[in-house]
Amino acid sequence: MVGILNVPNLITIGRILVCPAIFALALASSVEARMLAFVLFVVAGLSDLWDGYLARKHGWITDVGKLLDPLADKLLLLSTFIPFYLISHRGGEEWLIPWWGMLPMGVMIVILGRELLVTLFRYWVARRGVVIPAGASGKYKAFMQNLFSGGLLLWYPLQEVARVQGLSGFLYRSWMFVHSTWIGLTLLIALILTIYSMIDYIWSYRSLMGVGD
Repeated sequence: MVGILNVPNLITIGRILVCPAIFALALASSVEARMLAFVLFVVAGLSDLWDGYLARKHGWITDVGKLLDPLADKLLLLSTFIPFYLISHRGGEEWLIPWWGMLPMGVMIVILGRELLVTLFRYWVARRGVVIPAGASGKYKAFMQNLFSGGLLLWYPLQEVARVQGLSGFLYRSWMFVHSTWIGLTLLIALILTIYSMIDYIWSYRSLMGVGD
């Protein structure tokens, strides 16, 4: 099994294909749809670990995979952060993001701008015969972004269930504190790692800026 036909690459393609479903379900009005968005996101996140493990274990690492894997990560990011921005700006306290309120445009510019710049650069050098795999700092950044996204995808439907059930006891308040702290803190760390990984990326591949000259 070589090239695009090997198992890790097929898993990655599956992760790419599920992104539009996550996008649509996250914006849906029903609790069931939003819970399904969370489940699909978790499956997609775990598949990222699985395809990487298989590729390393069986030597199925390919140039195609090096390009597809970060692309899948970026599409998964878009399928959550764009809905988060739209949802948090709907109006109403129930849609606000813990610690952050409405998702700031500055956060979106930093996080999505970094992905756009890195993607364009990666494909620019790929056309010149150089394939750049995802680096360690980028993986840490993606991991924290996924922790935030998974937490917020679960937050919205659970908040709705709590509201309908009229929950207000000690266990509910304890969950609110832990879950809201999780969301607020992971986004902060993800933002810091996004900036750091961009600097690390530019520094690590500064010599490629002259590729093709």
